[in-house]
Amino acid sequence: MSDEMMMIPVSFSSMVTNNGYDAGFASSSGFSVAQPNGEGGPHPLPEILSNTSEGLMQLSTKANSGNNDDDEDNSVNDEGANQQSSKRSKPYHRHTQHQIQELEAFFKECPHPTDKHRKELGRRLGLEPLQIKFWFQNKRTQVKTHNEREENETLRAEAQMLRAENARLRQELGDFTCPHCNGPLIIGEAPFDVNEARMEYARLKAELDRVSLIAAKYVGEPPFTTFNVCSPPPTPGAGSQHFGAPTSAGQSADNVGEAYGSGGETPRSMNYCPAEANKSVVADLAAAAMEELVEMATMKEPLWVPSIDATTTLLDQDEYFRLFSTGFSPKPQGYKTEASRETEIVIINHLHLVETLMNVSHWAAMFSSIVSRAVTVDVLSTGHQAGSYDGALLLIYAEFQVPTPHVPTRYCYFIRYCKNLEGTWAVVDVSLDHINPVGLCRKRPSGCIIKEVPNGYTKVTWVEHVEVEDNEVHSNIYKPLVDSCIAFGAKRWVATLDRQCERMACTMATNISPTDNLAIASPQSRKSILKLAERMVISFCSGVSSSTAHEWTVLSGTGSDDVRIMIRKSVDDPGRPSGLVLSASTSLWLPTEPKRVFDFLRTEHSRSEWDILSNSGIVTEMAHIANGRETGNCVSLLRVNSGDWNQSNMLILQESSTDTTASFVIYAPVDIVAMNSIIGGGDPEYVGLLPSGFAILPDGPLAGTSCGSLLTISFQILVDSVPTAKLSAGSVATVNELIHCTAERIKASLSDVLGTYGFQ
Repeated sequence: MSDEMMMIPVSFSSMVTNNGYDAGFASSSGFSVAQPNGEGGPHPLPEILSNTSEGLMQLSTKANSGNNDDDEDNSVNDEGANQQSSKRSKPYHRHTQHQIQELEAFFKECPHPTDKHRKELGRRLGLEPLQIKFWFQNKRTQVKTHNEREENETLRAEAQMLRAENARLRQELGDFTCPHCNGPLIIGEAPFDVNEARMEYARLKAELDRVSLIAAKYVGEPPFTTFNVCSPPPTPGAGSQHFGAPTSAGQSADNVGEAYGSGGETPRSMNYCPAEANKSVVADLAAAAMEELVEMATMKEPLWVPSIDATTTLLDQDEYFRLFSTGFSPKPQGYKTEASRETEIVIINHLHLVETLMNVSHWAAMFSSIVSRAVTVDVLSTGHQAGSYDGALLLIYAEFQVPTPHVPTRYCYFIRYCKNLEGTWAVVDVSLDHINPVGLCRKRPSGCIIKEVPNGYTKVTWVEHVEVEDNEVHSNIYKPLVDSCIAFGAKRWVATLDRQCERMACTMATNISPTDNLAIASPQSRKSILKLAERMVISFCSGVSSSTAHEWTVLSGTGSDDVRIMIRKSVDDPGRPSGLVLSASTSLWLPTEPKRVFDFLRTEHSRSEWDILSNSGIVTEMAHIANGRETGNCVSLLRVNSGDWNQSNMLILQESSTDTTASFVIYAPVDIVAMNSIIGGGDPEYVGLLPSGFAILPDGPLAGTSCGSLLTISFQILVDSVPTAKLSAGSVATVNELIHCTAERIKASLSDVLGTYGFQ
């Protein structure tokens, strides 16, 4: 492709302001709002869209002109301070005994009086409504404090009782010996009453963990664990000493964590001490989990049965517990089981895949739509020999997500063990009950068997077996997807792996079609643009889920509410513009298949039908990078030529991606100068992005052929260029209008199908 075709006109750079962002970029997901053209007559959009555009333009002006609302707030605060000063000069009067008795009596009937009630009480008792309001506020605080104090005492007593009972049972279990050798009694050989005692111990331990977590919340004491309690371990790679030999020649234990990818700070709630005794217990558990994984990956019916739609394989629970009855503690009460298996041949070297799975940061990046956070808590073993992951044993904390605000993030501690089985590699994950508190996702032996096949391909058999709380899904429209093991199951893991392997292969491709005039042929340009697009996708997913990996504060929409609003303060973040960033997301059901929705949203020809912020503008594709077998799998650079000649044009970086379980259309406005640098092979880490877009999932177990789609819409918006600014109610209302109008326009554009079936 020639330089003339690739470089963007210099005149575009005039629209760039501080940090490479246009005023329009700060208003919403980076787009400027086109105003009606005076020559073309009145704007055809409904009035609500006009209001949305005006609100977004106001946000844009606010983001670039400074925090004007602060001046108004200061004036209001000054006025309020004068009023308070005048009130403080008035003499203080205590309530009479009669007034207090009347207020107490009314409080028992109604602790939250309305304005009408406060006025009636004020007239009857000779008090101001504001005095009534303050009295009820103080009274509610006193009652709450009293109740919490009583609850703390009760919980403290229960915790002490459970600890004593736990210690007694542990002592009794330790006294049992084998009658033949006087050694410790093996679980499988224990008499019936001992197994019953072990079951009771597991139940009491789970109850102790639950009460300890509650007590820690109110009393401030750390949760009790059966591991030795000590200070949290240092983050791997930060000069900490780990068990085992270095991973390669010349690599000391001080930097071994870098090879395994720490992925971030160790969770502060984790109190874990890797004592040698505990290390041997963990190693035995890992060996048992590896043995179970290998058997589950190779067995067929009756252990594994086809799903209803025959698209995946599900576990027969009765047969599982008949074959694997010992070794792991029973399922906690109130939990459900999700288990599935999937096999696929992917285009990746088998050793490279093993290395990716054992490097936690690389693993999280490859599965960014599923893994929202991953941390290497400790490296218990680096392998049997230098330069090999055979025998490597990691302790990992991870958070798993579905791209929707209606399915909560899952949190889990587990160990990951890698082993070379005579040329075939296996990687297994299994939870440690001792440090996996009640309420977290619990992994039974899960993982994958990796076998090399000819021509650089790898055969992967993936087993996913978890236990989670049964009431975790907030919305009924997502429950069939989760229950069918598509949301978190093996099919989604393998489909994501296959898609990412395709993407990596296309990054290194050199056989670009000479007839494709828009294709970017330079390997360095392709690599830089794909890296920027990858970071855009990760940022998009972080703005949908409520993972702790990203410093979002949830304001609303924590359950089945319509729109989830989150904010974060962006300071010294090279990947985002500085200021107060808002993320808004919602999910809805569409009665049309996912592929139709994906094709409609990804193409630039239909963009003006749903994109409010580029209305009346013509969208053209300037360049693209194909990165998969499917036509829709590509990264595109788009230009929006506004219908208003007084408004600057825009550039959009967009990645569209689809597989059998999920599809994404994610885009972000980009600075033209920065984009020219990226095309020239520049570093994409310092390009600020605020991504928006869509995640499209099937509405149930009929993956790829279901009659409906689950669509998530998400916008990230710079509402103020000052990070310490306060979020106004007007900004939230404008964003709500934006996201609702976008949803309505998508429904209307698909009216030939949606009009027949209606909406949910």
